[in-house]
Amino acid sequence: MLKDILVPINREGWPFIGIFAAVTAILFMFAEPLGWIGVVLTAWCVYFFRDPDRVTPLGDDLIISPADGVVQLIDTAAPPSELGMGDTPLRRVCIFMNVFNVHVNRVPANGTITATAYRPGKFLNASLDKASEFNERQSVRMTMSGGKELAFVQIAGLVARRIVCYIQEGETVLGGARFGLIRFGSRVDVYLPEGAVPQVALGQQAVAGETVIADLSATTPERRGEVR
Repeated sequence: MLKDILVPINREGWPFIGIFAAVTAILFMFAEPLGWIGVVLTAWCVYFFRDPDRVTPLGDDLIISPADGVVQLIDTAAPPSELGMGDTPLRRVCIFMNVFNVHVNRVPANGTITATAYRPGKFLNASLDKASEFNERQSVRMTMSGGKELAFVQIAGLVARRIVCYIQEGETVLGGARFGLIRFGSRVDVYLPEGAVPQVALGQQAVAGETVIADLSATTPERRGEVR
């Protein structure tokens, strides 16, 4: 039980936790009720930056969810132009993270990073479809171990003001490995290789590093789901 409660904290969170704790101490000096509000907010900040381990399914044909959150959109769209992948529309899976989700992002597949590109932009609500076009974003192109190409994009949201991405062009990565985070809510889009069929349903809760969103070796049709 303690293992489930005392999860690791991502290194990006410690400066914020320190700021929240310092403000809380000051609030206690002026008014105790305000101090207790600060305690609650500091606890939330710790919770926000939690970074639990995940058990990632193994396989070079698997594409794993890069983010915790709800599968908000499954459609067809061209990858971001800055990645140089052309205008051919690909199946896209969009995962929306709210402020209570784990915000550490994970690599969706085994392979090599072939391009990264940052583009400044607006901070529209990440749940809007146009956020993928107009919002600040960090795009990554990779070649999977089997040779197929995919892209994944961190998109800032309404309250998100900082995208963190550790991986670099030329780096060999493993699916499920941590590669960054988005501070305070947003979404991650995955552009699947040509011909890939999504294996998640619209509205499904995805778990970063664990939920299989596509399997290139699968012959099953696209998944559907319903609330029960």
